[in-house]
Amino acid sequence: MATAAQRGAILAQLDAIEAEMKRIGLWTDRLPDPPATGPLDPAAGFDAWLQGVFLPKARTAAETDTLPARSQVGVLALRQYDHHSTWAAARPLLRLLNDFDRMVEAAAPRGRRRSGR
Repeated sequence: MATAAQRGAILAQLDAIEAEMKRIGLWTDRLPDPPATGPLDPAAGFDAWLQGVFLPKARTAAETDTLPARSQVGVLALRQYDHHSTWAAARPLLRLLNDFDRMVEAAAPRGRRRSGR
């Protein structure tokens, strides 16, 4: 169970991720409509997934203290942006996402941190 301070820090981190996405032009005012069969189509792109799926679900999880034991959004972002390795604008976003992963793991109860359960 995360403390109130940890949940607050995680929510602030999510706000920082959103602000960084806006600053570097990865935020859109209109996300693609999700298909009738399920969540946002992966073909819409990683940026759309971060904005339309990850951020809302992560905020809800932090607010309701239902965070997972681990997060790997930083790894996903690195894989997505690795072909942009010279794209300096992505580096702060990658740091923010990796910091989010560490914060989630730190907030997990001790027994759940390593096993992911």
